[in-house]
Amino acid sequence: MVTPVLDTVIVGASPLSPAQVVAVARHGAHVQIDPGAQARVVEARALVERLADDPVPHYGISTGFGALATTFIAADRRRQLQESLIRSHAAGTGAEVEAEVVRALQVLRLQTLATGHTGVRPEVVDTYAALLNAGIVPVVREYGSLGCSGDLAPLAHIALATMGEGQVRVDGDLMDAAAALAAASLTPLVLAEKEGLALINGTDGMLGMLLMAIADLDMLLDTADAAAAISIESQLGTDAVFAADLMALRPQVGQATSAQNLRTLLNASPMVASHKGPGDGRVQDAYSLRCSPQVHGAARDTVDHARMIAGRELQAAVDNPVITSDGRVESNGNFHGAPVAYVLDFLAIAVADVASISERRTDRALDPARSHGLPPFLADEVGVDSGLMIAQYASAGIVSELKRLAVPASVDSIPSSAMQEDHVSMGWSAARKLRRAIDGLARVLAVEVITGSRALDLRAPLQAGPGTGAVRDLLRSSGVAGPGHDRFVSPDIEAVTALVLSGAVRDAAYAQR
Repeated sequence: MVTPVLDTVIVGASPLSPAQVVAVARHGAHVQIDPGAQARVVEARALVERLADDPVPHYGISTGFGALATTFIAADRRRQLQESLIRSHAAGTGAEVEAEVVRALQVLRLQTLATGHTGVRPEVVDTYAALLNAGIVPVVREYGSLGCSGDLAPLAHIALATMGEGQVRVDGDLMDAAAALAAASLTPLVLAEKEGLALINGTDGMLGMLLMAIADLDMLLDTADAAAAISIESQLGTDAVFAADLMALRPQVGQATSAQNLRTLLNASPMVASHKGPGDGRVQDAYSLRCSPQVHGAARDTVDHARMIAGRELQAAVDNPVITSDGRVESNGNFHGAPVAYVLDFLAIAVADVASISERRTDRALDPARSHGLPPFLADEVGVDSGLMIAQYASAGIVSELKRLAVPASVDSIPSSAMQEDHVSMGWSAARKLRRAIDGLARVLAVEVITGSRALDLRAPLQAGPGTGAVRDLLRSSGVAGPGHDRFVSPDIEAVTALVLSGAVRDAAYAQR
């Protein structure tokens, strides 16, 4: 189940894959520039330098930017123009964003630079690669991007570090960028014509966070199926509703995948088998049990749609102006983040709903009127012990927040740059709230796994199935105790959340698949 981690990623030979971006961003893979990419960079730079000598103004090369696009800049002021652009746009504020997000920004911008469509010099490409390989992580802050023209402020903070200005982190330690570059034997960049724009015009931040969210959700939706199986099994639910022929009557792809996972986990369960037949008396389970594959499957299909959009964006060379394949320098609007912003918002909706149905399954297990013989709140000594009562409160509180985080950011355009940039995507904001939502989903699933695992134990002497039992055993071997008198619950939730986020719960459930 564990995906091998790449050690080195070749940049510029072809569009990066999602796995390559995640490997660099999250796992510290090194990058290497394809020789063919360097040749394209040299060719495009020669065109920019010819245009820089042209007395006719060319946007981004011999003019100002944005609302100042018609202002001609003399040749002896263009270095200052590039430096001023980066310094002024590095206007982020708030908490630092995560190192993996910054590394995603770095490698995705490097990929665009290596296409030969931006007009930067080869030394700019080399410096961006060297920063990644040296583990230099520029400090990028939470607020500053409107998602148009791309993620300007976050990308400007990275460009600033290549100039030897601002702050960076190396192995987690905060340093001045100049000192970090010197320690890595790197020379600060002195930007030339066009390069300032090329370094900051892109959807790299929102795209990087989307790619990591997709990777997380691929794992978490498998985990959600496993959590649902534990709940269905321990609440004496039926697996008959997940039959393949019933699923085929509604040919939704994600639904079929989730139903297959549930069948795999429940078919071999002695606990499920124990109440099959005429004496069961269960005509239909509640929706939160019976409709798990429909909800989880819809989320899977949403992730697949987002994967398609992300794949297209990975093939893009986003800059403004851009160097075309036939040698033209053209202004364009490809930096607008709407395609990425929409699917980021769409994923936040799916995340909220998967967490919602998980919390409902947890609540059923704790209610003696609906749990089919389990003690109230799965308490050991009812009335003295509260069991997992407040763990469900925590889950419910998270679900409530996830509903707020599901409110779309992409509909909330706000004008900027003296009305030149009068419609923006807010894709960075959509990505930031999705990251928080994914963390919340993992915690809600952790509470369900804790609850369901305790319920499995309380059904003894009935035995759990191999996969669900393996999850329960993982918790026990990780120090999360089974039924008994009340204990400090918070450490258990944190420990199981870590197991969920690491993929350990998913891997335990499907080890025999």
